[in-house]
Amino acid sequence: MILRKTIAGQLLQLLALIIIHASCHTLTSAKTVNPGGGELQQQPQLEQQQPIQGLPEPRAYMPDSQNLDFVYHDHEELTRFLRATSARYPNLTALYSIGKSIQGRDLWVMVVSSSPYEHMIGKPDVKYVGNIHGNEPVGREMLLHLIQYFVTSYSSDQYVKWLLDNTRIHILPTMNPDGYAVSKEGTCDGGQGRYNARGFDLNRNFPDYFKQNNKRGQPETDAVKDWISKIQFVLSGSLHGGALVASYPYDNTPNSMFQTYSAAPSLTPDDDVLKHLSLVYARNHAKMSRGVACKSATPAFENGITNGAAWYPLTGGMQDYNYVWYGCMEITLEISCCKFPPAYELKKYWEDNQLSLIKFLAEAHRGVQGFVFDPAGMPIERASIKIKGRDVGFQTTKYGEFWRILLPGYYKAEVFAEGFAPREVEFVIVEQHPTLLNVTLQSSKPYLVASSVASSVTTAKTRRVNDKLQLAAD
Repeated sequence: MILRKTIAGQLLQLLALIIIHASCHTLTSAKTVNPGGGELQQQPQLEQQQPIQGLPEPRAYMPDSQNLDFVYHDHEELTRFLRATSARYPNLTALYSIGKSIQGRDLWVMVVSSSPYEHMIGKPDVKYVGNIHGNEPVGREMLLHLIQYFVTSYSSDQYVKWLLDNTRIHILPTMNPDGYAVSKEGTCDGGQGRYNARGFDLNRNFPDYFKQNNKRGQPETDAVKDWISKIQFVLSGSLHGGALVASYPYDNTPNSMFQTYSAAPSLTPDDDVLKHLSLVYARNHAKMSRGVACKSATPAFENGITNGAAWYPLTGGMQDYNYVWYGCMEITLEISCCKFPPAYELKKYWEDNQLSLIKFLAEAHRGVQGFVFDPAGMPIERASIKIKGRDVGFQTTKYGEFWRILLPGYYKAEVFAEGFAPREVEFVIVEQHPTLLNVTLQSSKPYLVASSVASSVTTAKTRRVNDKLQLAAD
């Protein structure tokens, strides 16, 4: 156990008190998610009593501990926790870095899934990003606790097991570790630590749909852009602090081209879906959906959600970039009125957000999913898909897969790819389960179809002959 202070003269007394303190744990009921979506299961959980006043505060964080403290972790401690978790749960986690901050700190991502090391066909990728503003670290700590909850609950919580068996969850706890390093606990307002080490606001540093963003790209944002260009993320949440609301795209507005930044809604073609996703988070949160203002001078948000531009417009935001460039539905989650609250409040923030963090990710399994094939049954990579009436499209993976979150109703999908005739397909979305939709595109040059099929048959025959030769040799 790492102690913040060590007082040699009180060593025996301290050891005795630790033993007494350990024996004073009490059982309380902890909420866990129910796969049926009804009443929450009650699960016994140990809760520490308040430490005796006047003694040095023990710190339970240890890299090889089964438990993670409700304290703020610096970058070294965060790294140790992630590495230890990856080593302890190799079948559920994989740790990788998408790059480094200006000051050389790794931008760690932890994959949590029953298939952590490789993409499994048909399994969507989702993500959480925390701490894009360095002085808003509650999300950073919530994501560490979410990782721990997933790996320790996989064998006992049916909902968590289903989620990890059917989803690859990528968690980037801190996008701005340099800013966090100069932030101060207990500071609810102000800008110290908000920016990266060069003084750039990372949530104003992405390409923008409505206005050219001339701000010089930063290593942290470049790393994230490269990351999401390589993985077809379906759903994303970015965790912030300073308000209590789920904010959805667009963050910017067409008015920005004329330099008039009045706060007015700027709605996407998928406004119904993005509102729904925001409500999923707000309604599963302990307080957010009440829409209570953090301060008398700050706005209250009906049902705990808002359109980003209606709150205040901004240029270069990450959620608009995810949505417009890659078709990824990203929501900005403001989860604490105070930007950097005292550590003793973190446990309450976890209790408020735990269910929301889990239920939100499960929404990746709503809507339509499937594959796009050529006439020979081979997947078509980077086929473009648009839902009719919704101008923001998305593309298939290298395996021909696609996903799109949609609410129940009747839809038409327009599917097209280079060298193939476009096709329009009708389908229905229901509430109970995702709709499976496989689409075959015909070549726009008929002679290529015969060539493709012949090539496929020849390849199969060659493979069979080679297998027979190998068996004969054996």
